Formats: sequence, C-alpha cells, structure tokens
Amino acid sequence: MRTFAEFQLIGRVGKTKEVGKTLRISVASEYGRKDDRGDFQSNPYWNEVTIFNDNVIKWAKENVHPGDVVHVRGTIRQSQWEKQDGGTEYGITMAAEDFDNISLSVKKSMERSAA
Repeated sequence: MRTFAEFQLIGRVGKTKEVGKTLRISVASEYGRKDDRGDFQSNPYWNEVTIFNDNVIKWAKENVHPGDVVHVRGTIRQSQWEKQDGGTEYGITMAAEDFDNISLSVKKSMERSAA
C-alpha cells in the first residue's frame, strides 16, 4: 500500500523569492464566509510553496506574476530542528510538484478566441 501526504491550493500569487536553489511563492487562498448579517467577510490565508524542479522554476519565473490565479499540488514535508534555547521548532515544507498559472491559461484561451 502506498502512503503519502499531499496538498492542493488554488489562490492568488503574492511574493516570489529565490532561496538557494529553490523558488518560494506565496499563495493566498480565500476562506471567506458570510457574517451574522449575511455580508461576505474576506479571510485570505497565505501559504508558501517551494519549487525544487529547475525546469518548473524557470517556467514560473517567466510566467507567474503577483495577482495571478494558480493551481498548485504537491507533497507536505514536516521538519524539526533544535532552537538555541534547547527547545524544538517544527516547520512544514509544501513542495510543489504541479504548478499551473490559471490566469495565463485563461488569457491564452481568450487570445485564441479573438483570433
């Protein structure tokens, strides 16, 4: 039996930064809901995904911009390390395996329709 830990996000791109040989992209997903009066209340939640694949990094640098809507799927990796005070710190790496710019796909589709 195969076991795995996987994530999937659809959201808007915030910041992109290079860290060593990786590319990290923050993605805001909307968890809004209606309040007691029935008014929609925005509640974005930011996740940072890490791209390790050189080809995907190159593509993302050329085709992904802040505000774009993206679909990301990948694996979750938990790590731990010892802090200076002797305590243990935990972190999560969301390693992107599939990264698609939905905004770019829509734009290309509209351009084909207009031609």
